[in-house]
Amino acid sequence: MLENINYTLFSLINATPASPSWLISLAVFIANDLISIVPLMAVALWLWGPREQVSDQRKLVIKMALAMAVSMSLSWVVGHIYPHERPFVEGVGYTFLHHAPDDSFPSDHGTAIFTFALAFLFWHRLWSGAILMVTAIAIAWSRIYLGVHWPMDMLGGFLTGMSGCLVAQMLWQRVGHAIYQRLQQLYRVCFSVPIRKGWVRD
Repeated sequence: MLENINYTLFSLINATPASPSWLISLAVFIANDLISIVPLMAVALWLWGPREQVSDQRKLVIKMALAMAVSMSLSWVVGHIYPHERPFVEGVGYTFLHHAPDDSFPSDHGTAIFTFALAFLFWHRLWSGAILMVTAIAIAWSRIYLGVHWPMDMLGGFLTGMSGCLVAQMLWQRVGHAIYQRLQQLYRVCFSVPIRKGWVRD
């Protein structure tokens, strides 16, 4: 049943040789490069921002890092317990993006970007989480469109990201304050010169 839905949705989304070249090029950009928003935003949130908000931003970054560590570890475990071949390995559809023929479920890209988007929905603001969720859906679409993932791989990434955020919240309640204090101390030692010069926030 699920496999039939998976194949049907894939056939509806997957590009073909008749698809517009500009749309394929856009999908390649989204699939390969848009994920870089994750580390760039994390760094920006830690280093800069209004003085009264920096502490909350850094706590958000730590929670995201915890969630990402949990969700990516879970993704790796699930991928080894329930291996699933990619569409092009099975000879299904058309492929427009080079990718190693490794296990596809759940999607690592999907797991990472959905974890990031859900973290903002849970711990930041609704509008920022909504924007990032649209970005996550675009990345999920692009990787199905280009033929390197199944729709269920992306659903798996979403559920894995959700699990990562839930576990991160539980960890934060137990050890979050201690982690925050330690990282603050380490940051002030490593970035003492930029902090003193006012290039980054204390």
